[in-house]
Amino acid sequence: MSNRLPTLAIVGATGAVGTVMLDILTQRENVWGEIRLIASPRSAGKVLSVRGEDVVVQALAPEVFDGVDVAMFDVPDEVSKEWAPIAAARGAVAVDNSGAFRLDSDVPLVVPEVNADQVRNRPRGIISNPNCTTLSMIVAIGALHRTYGVKELVVSSYQAASGAGQEGIDVLRDQMAKAASDRTLGDNTGDMRSAVDELGPFPAPLAYNVVPWAGSLKDDGWSSEELKVRNESRKILGLPDLKVSATCVRVPVITTHSLVVHATFDSEIAADDARKLLGAAEGVEVLDDPAKGEFPTPNDVVGTDPTWVGRIRQSIDDPKSLDLFLCGDNLRKGAALNTAQIAEVVAKEFTQA
Repeated sequence: MSNRLPTLAIVGATGAVGTVMLDILTQRENVWGEIRLIASPRSAGKVLSVRGEDVVVQALAPEVFDGVDVAMFDVPDEVSKEWAPIAAARGAVAVDNSGAFRLDSDVPLVVPEVNADQVRNRPRGIISNPNCTTLSMIVAIGALHRTYGVKELVVSSYQAASGAGQEGIDVLRDQMAKAASDRTLGDNTGDMRSAVDELGPFPAPLAYNVVPWAGSLKDDGWSSEELKVRNESRKILGLPDLKVSATCVRVPVITTHSLVVHATFDSEIAADDARKLLGAAEGVEVLDDPAKGEFPTPNDVVGTDPTWVGRIRQSIDDPKSLDLFLCGDNLRKGAALNTAQIAEVVAKEFTQA
């Protein structure tokens, strides 16, 4: 191994997650040599700043991966499906933020605080980043699992509009502006539905509302987002038989997903012990003093990196179960940050003898 700094490519550098990625790379310890920014041909030629340097965006093509050690993909599933194998064939390790490879048996699904050892288990040269909803809870659940052994998760998510992309953000802001201009809205059946011009990616108005749906329809009435929470949690924790039941709900929040989790373990777990353990866990912050009104909320958490945990209670009916409330920025740890952390684990392979 040499001590040269590895070359990094960011594919999808001009998108919502890509933009956050450039900020994260600028803020974190620099482990990279050259950084190449890659996007669709229509974005080629744009100049973006990363680590204080201006970098010209290149159009996505096979040759842009020549000499690249790690390529991070922040693009739609179909783009990753086509281009991550091309990057890998050109010698790069592809770290993919889409859903294209997450459940493939020969692609590791990695959360560095939970299963960093899986990074080297990449026969196809591809590593996958979990869904933002799973990521908003799994760092904390993984820490508890290491000591107490998790058996079952019942999850309710409260997901932000940005989980549906820039369109989700724009539609919510437009709907909120409409709602703010008419103080009678919200009083009568279906009045928001008739007042808003555009539902966008949501099946019902999101302003002044909650919508019990995220993702696409799958078998037996489950949504794709709910099945991701189940299947990805099992894979990350290495528990193929873990019982997981999720209900995913969209709420009128711009960014940061929240989750209520009822977690059952192999052994008894007191709330104070859970607080101590989570308080010492990497990537977790505990904010839990209800008497003072202290617990995580999306607005207090947005723009931060940790998984925030509060409302930690031992279940009244089962001393082996905990109830907790978690918040995580779905564009940072839920997407860009976790991808960057995976890439940093890979980068060590190039700099450590």
